[in-house]
Amino acid sequence: MKKLALNPTDRNLGLAEPERLTGLSRQSPALEFFTDFTQVQPLVIESSASAVEAQRLMQQAHVRLKFVIDHDGAFLGIISLDDLKDRKIVQKVSEGIGRNDISVRDLMTPVKDLFTLDFGEVADSSISDVIELLKDYGQQHILVVDQHINQVRGIFSASDISRKLHLPIDIQSTSNFFKVFAHM
Repeated sequence: MKKLALNPTDRNLGLAEPERLTGLSRQSPALEFFTDFTQVQPLVIESSASAVEAQRLMQQAHVRLKFVIDHDGAFLGIISLDDLKDRKIVQKVSEGIGRNDISVRDLMTPVKDLFTLDFGEVADSSISDVIELLKDYGQQHILVVDQHINQVRGIFSASDISRKLHLPIDIQSTSNFFKVFAHM
């Protein structure tokens, strides 16, 4: 084992920054802001996990969304912190389910109810296009699917985009009325 030594910092130091994050703007390619699951492991949680525990873990890790999988690793849907709000848990309790018996599966958004972007289309888009889509649909996240391999390739996150651009991105949740008629 190598013994490491601490060094004094008696001089002015700069901070390193990732090369690809400098000079980004709303006209930058969308893929510059994309969390690519061929490069980064997606955050997952088993569908049988307790909803109360999932909420605690997500808040502790400052994570707003996880991918829900079954015990074999098959993708079932997504769970967000909004899905785990107390009012949704109280609703399940009123249906006769014990608070500690409510699972992630009970509150998740299943795959069949998700809307996605096509990876090929995203490759030819600017991040401004993605921001407008997120705003139009009142979404904090949008999944990207690679149709050639039939897999979720990655995700766009409004908070990640905002952080990289150093700009506030205000995403207002759309009303249920809008959501119903927007997808007809």
